[in-house]
Amino acid sequence: MGDGGEEAGMRRISRLVMVGGVPVGGGAPVTVQSMTNTPTRDVRATTRQINRLAAGGADLVRVSVPDDESAAALGALVASSPVPLVADIHFRADLALRAVEAGVAKLRLNPGNIRRRRDILEVAGRAFEAGIPIRIGINSGSLPGDLRERYGGVNPDSMWAAAERHLSILREAEFENVVLSFKASSALLTVAANEKAAAECDLPLHIGVTEAGPSVIGAARNAVAASILLSKGIGDTLRVSLSGPPEDEVPVALEILSSLGLRGGVPRLVSCPTCARCRIDVGRLSEMVMKKLRGVQGDFTVAVMGCEVNGPGEAREADLAVTGSPSGIIFFRRGRRLPGRVAASDLAQRLERELAALAANSGGRS
Repeated sequence: MGDGGEEAGMRRISRLVMVGGVPVGGGAPVTVQSMTNTPTRDVRATTRQINRLAAGGADLVRVSVPDDESAAALGALVASSPVPLVADIHFRADLALRAVEAGVAKLRLNPGNIRRRRDILEVAGRAFEAGIPIRIGINSGSLPGDLRERYGGVNPDSMWAAAERHLSILREAEFENVVLSFKASSALLTVAANEKAAAECDLPLHIGVTEAGPSVIGAARNAVAASILLSKGIGDTLRVSLSGPPEDEVPVALEILSSLGLRGGVPRLVSCPTCARCRIDVGRLSEMVMKKLRGVQGDFTVAVMGCEVNGPGEAREADLAVTGSPSGIIFFRRGRRLPGRVAASDLAQRLERELAALAANSGGRS
């Protein structure tokens, strides 16, 4: 887990919850998590995806447990995972019990579809014995109907009421090792629900927008909600939900935290917006650099600039810069122009060498 940088503002003080060896809340750095989308029963495929997510910077990984075959696979997944695993449970409390037996580090329960008091009490008892936390995950799309009627629809009040109903049962079991989440496809509803929760309790909050959409759309919606909340000190762990490969979620989450000064050790990539003056393919090169920086740790900046207008200035500020010029492609290292010019055919290989050296000299990993 990366160290927290200078924070954007005062953090909300929440209880500390340990997920395996990873602290959530209690002033610990905001953790990043993602969720596999391979069939959980496919141990080999799911293990590979867990490993990729961990290598990319995920502190925690969640796996869905929709059926008996998935529950049976959990033991092998837990044994091989480099990070703590969270079991995502819907509808069937018995699957939560099997997940505890398999050694998961945390449970996620949905009050919208696991409602029977005796089931919740039994799961809480087993989780207490195992010393693992439970996340009560409130989703706007699965809110109990009676609460929607009582509070006039899906809103912060009805979402908090759903959490409070579940919390009351856990209190009955004297279970306090709890994380809360309040998610909607609307960024502003997500913000409002989490603000209410932050005012009502001191439990750690897992933040993110659910059903946010694909790629750019999903990243934007998550960034809006997470940035508003984190700038107010609200949020202890973050998942950026995207429709597509979960490996794309972690870089977005890390960039959000890094941009807010809440996470160190995240390389910074800057590139120009391009115009008719471009002398190199900035878009292609930026994508190449971004992919090569996945999983790399280090506090350094890489700039990709298309022409001589902004290139020299950004090159002075960056640890590594590649810039187009009238005479060809030029590299700068920590503000100093490197000798010679680079042919377009050699650019990818040269860039890879420079990035590897930069990561190694910055104390990071490549």
